[in-house]
Order: sequence, then C-alpha cells, then structure tokens
Amino acid sequence: MDNLHENDNHHNNDSTSDKPKSETAILGGGCFWCLEAVYAELRGVERVISGYAGGHVNNPTYEQVCSGRTGHAEVVQVTFDPQTISFREILEVFFTIHDPTTLNRQGADAGTQYRSAIYFQSPEQEQTARDVIAETTASGIWKNPIVTEVAPLDRFYPAEGYHQNYFERNPYQPYCQIVIAPKVAKVRSKYLTRLKRA
Repeated sequence: MDNLHENDNHHNNDSTSDKPKSETAILGGGCFWCLEAVYAELRGVERVISGYAGGHVNNPTYEQVCSGRTGHAEVVQVTFDPQTISFREILEVFFTIHDPTTLNRQGADAGTQYRSAIYFQSPEQEQTARDVIAETTASGIWKNPIVTEVAPLDRFYPAEGYHQNYFERNPYQPYCQIVIAPKVAKVRSKYLTRLKRA
C-alpha cells in the first residue's frame, strides 16, 4: 500500500509540474518608468522590474548607464502568465506605447540607454519579435522604419530600489504627469479589456 501511495503522490507531483510556468520578456523603449507603469496594468502580468540589459559592464549603476558608456539600455523585465497574455500580445502593446522608429531617443530622453530593444530568451521569442516587427511595419502605423534592436539576452540587472514602482509611488512628480500618465491613459483606453481592473 505504501508503494501505491508513493506512486500516487509522484503522479500528483508530475501533474502539478505540467502546469504552465510564467515567462519573462525583456523590453527597452525609453525610460523604464514608462514601460513599468503600463505593463503593471495588464491582466496576466505578474511582476514588472525596471533594470538594465544589453551592456558590457557587470552590475551597472543608474549613473553609469546614464553616461551611455556601459552600453546598457533601460529595460523592464515583465513576468507574465502565457495562458492569460501571450508574448505576442506583450509586444503588440510594446509597439503602441513608444516610438520604435527613433534611434536612441524617446521624446526628450536621448542616448543609447533609451533605445528601442527586445532581448529574446528563446528562438520562439526571437521569431515572434521579428514577426511582430514585420507585421507592424506592413500595417503602416509608423511612417518611418522601425529601428528596434532584437538581440539575445545576456544579463538582466535590476535597477536600484528607488526606480521600482516609480509611477505608482510618485504620480504627481512632473515627469510622471507629463510623460508617463498619457501613456498609461492611452493603454487604458486601447486595451480596456486586458486591464486588471477592467
């Protein structure tokens, strides 16, 4: 009997491990505060962490990244449930909340750290990224060519604590009011059915 119970437990554990696991997307589209604020609103998104990727210096600081000398982009790590929101849908939102046609610039934020970038973690993510870019280009949404970097993820470094949940903690700060709030409002209207509070 004990052996049967052990087998039953083992079987149950197997079925639990078959449940879909969370996935992550690493995206750069200007200031990470903007992307974090938008993705935090979407159903299926479990966690958003601001950070740095795509550079050549270990454990970079915000000041180092801002200098433009480390090669990093400001990015967000979006952890999501693929059963609720797909990587493709994550990217569809991505291409509506920043301008992917401006090289190393988003609005007044200029420098390589503000480049448009998708750092893929699997061949499937790379293919989806390239497909979505091709479809977005064909749609004519953007008049100029998309310059989004598509590259394999090397390392993701979380940003300093004061950068996390920045919009949520500082909603009345001028940058949040002028730059971030309109992007959040745009996503709320365009993706109403995908919002956590919808």
